[in-house]
Amino acid sequence: MNRSRKRALALAMLAVAFIGYALLLWQGPWWLDGDQLNRRDLQPAEGVVITGFRTTLVALGAGAVAGAGLYYTDRTLRHTRIRDRQQAEIARDGQVTAHYVEAIKLLASERTVERLGGIYALERIMRDSAKDHLTVVEVLAAFVREHVPVPPSTELPVSTGLEESVQAALTVLGRRPPLKEPFRIDLRRTDLRGADLKEARLERVRLAGSRLEGANLIGAHLEEAWLREVQLSGAWLDNAHLERAYLRAANLGGASLSETNLKGTHLFGADLSAAVGLTADQVGQAVLDEETKLPPEVESLLRSAPESNAPA
Repeated sequence: MNRSRKRALALAMLAVAFIGYALLLWQGPWWLDGDQLNRRDLQPAEGVVITGFRTTLVALGAGAVAGAGLYYTDRTLRHTRIRDRQQAEIARDGQVTAHYVEAIKLLASERTVERLGGIYALERIMRDSAKDHLTVVEVLAAFVREHVPVPPSTELPVSTGLEESVQAALTVLGRRPPLKEPFRIDLRRTDLRGADLKEARLERVRLAGSRLEGANLIGAHLEEAWLREVQLSGAWLDNAHLERAYLRAANLGGASLSETNLKGTHLFGADLSAAVGLTADQVGQAVLDEETKLPPEVESLLRSAPESNAPA
């Protein structure tokens, strides 16, 4: 039913109600008590009855009108609030879009300070607008991939530390709000040597083929991360969470693994022969194969145990 028909029906019902009320006010006393009331030559007692009935009916009518007025006022206020909220959301979305466009422009700047401003502006947008969370995460990941890619089949120059804006982007990714993300953050084949990712939240991140030598990953959350062929020589992974992560053919030579959680971690073909702080208990919770390389002392302990996950 369209709007005009609804309005016509409402007016018709209102007219019928008004006519019915008028008839009840006029003839109601005789309809209800016609046997006791005369239509002519009314007695004083009959006049009192008729007056009382009509007074009561008028009071009920006034109450109904007042109730209808209150209902209409409440409905109008509700609609007004909804419209105001919608307008506020539209205005807010417009502001967020304007801020996002400006942040992207800053992100593309050649000046470090402007790139930093763009990165932290995107972080503010991500925290203020949950529906823009995924977009900001993808933009920051793309920024890192673009600025520090690992070139194919070439030797990397000696690392002098990460460029400041790249480190800022990683920091923002590592402390993003804990919202559900339907994708894995893509940082594959990136040069993150010496990166500071302490206590970063990078669950399920894709870092295959990346360079993380000397990186600070103390207390980092890398559960279910894809770390195939990642270079972690000299990295600090103390108290890090690598539960169910995939480190096939990863190089952890000289990496510090004190109290690192390796429960269900896949270490197929991984090189941990020079890892520091690694214990047999930790390795016993991981998943190994015959190509996994362990520190000699750890391997000997595992071989001497009745049940072992050490490579055959």
